[in-house]
Amino acid sequence: MTEAVAGGADVSKLRELNSLSIVRAMRGRRPATVTELATRTGLSRPGTDVVVRGLVTDGWVKVVEPDGSSVGRPARRYRFNAGAGHVLGVDVGGHKILVLLADLDGTVLHRHRLPVASDADPAARLEAVDLAITQCLSAAGMRPEEIWAVTVGVTGPVDATGRTTLFTPLPGWASVSPAEHLADRFTCPILVENDCKLAAVAERWQGAAQDADDIVYLLAGMRTGAGLIIDGTLRRGFGGAAGEIGALKAVRWLSAPAHIENCPGVPEDIHPDDKAAWVFERVREGDRDAKAALRRYVKDLAVGAAALVLTLDPQVVVLGGGYSRSADLIIDPLTRELTRLCLRVPEIRASNLGADSVALGALRVALDQIDARLFGDGMPAPLALS
Repeated sequence: MTEAVAGGADVSKLRELNSLSIVRAMRGRRPATVTELATRTGLSRPGTDVVVRGLVTDGWVKVVEPDGSSVGRPARRYRFNAGAGHVLGVDVGGHKILVLLADLDGTVLHRHRLPVASDADPAARLEAVDLAITQCLSAAGMRPEEIWAVTVGVTGPVDATGRTTLFTPLPGWASVSPAEHLADRFTCPILVENDCKLAAVAERWQGAAQDADDIVYLLAGMRTGAGLIIDGTLRRGFGGAAGEIGALKAVRWLSAPAHIENCPGVPEDIHPDDKAAWVFERVREGDRDAKAALRRYVKDLAVGAAALVLTLDPQVVVLGGGYSRSADLIIDPLTRELTRLCLRVPEIRASNLGADSVALGALRVALDQIDARLFGDGMPAPLALS
């Protein structure tokens, strides 16, 4: 029977709402006393004390023992139990699989990276995904049922089914459903998202654009792409193809990396992955051909970047991808090109997340999924307590 007071209010629902308020007040903050939590939430101190004790019993909150540094009897402090659940972020790239395991505060606890051939077929690539996840979980001493959400980052626009049916450079990948594949292993929500979009999310969460709500993320490397965040919200578009401006041949993004890769003088025996580093090093040395190749690349990159800047008027453009390691050579000429093409030039910043950006964005999306369920549908006891 529903517990109710004389006025008809649902007491159990009220307690749940109070619990959610207290959890919100504790997430991502230092341990707090009951008095401090009551102040933050506007609840009475006795009521807060009752709710906090229940959260401790349910495993959502932990007691922080005094460290002995204070005089007298210190007030008991409590912190959110971020270890109550865990999430996985998976980056399925052209040359590697990267898996990050994090707690509910987003702290990365384990990571595992496996190389994969660029021409690997879907079966081989999925096998690498499975192995990377297995090894990451094994290192953490965890089981799949202890994971609360998984997000997979893939190359190409992701439609409503979680597939890259419009375009993907991964061989045969348009026929693959990562969510369906992983559903045999995980019972939690499994989300699939485009890698550029996830990188944009990561830049706003932990990267170069934490102070911005309007962001254009540029993937600059052997492949060129973009991720868009407007008013603090990731823009996917109706069919998941928002930001795929490179599909327009006039933008010249498809051919832009060729200026770097085909730079005159590149040694014939150099690995394709090392060509860009060789060219950028020659630029630093003042090599005329390398400087010309970089100049042509930036001009092509600027065409699509200018179209996005003129359309969205972002606060920040973040330069990410493999070429961002040489951002000091790219940002100034790119700024000059945008000044020539745009009404207003936003600040251009280099990503500082490196190769982790997509997997970090995947973690953030997985955590957002948990928050939506937690604060939207109510708060059950944790599935696995640490």
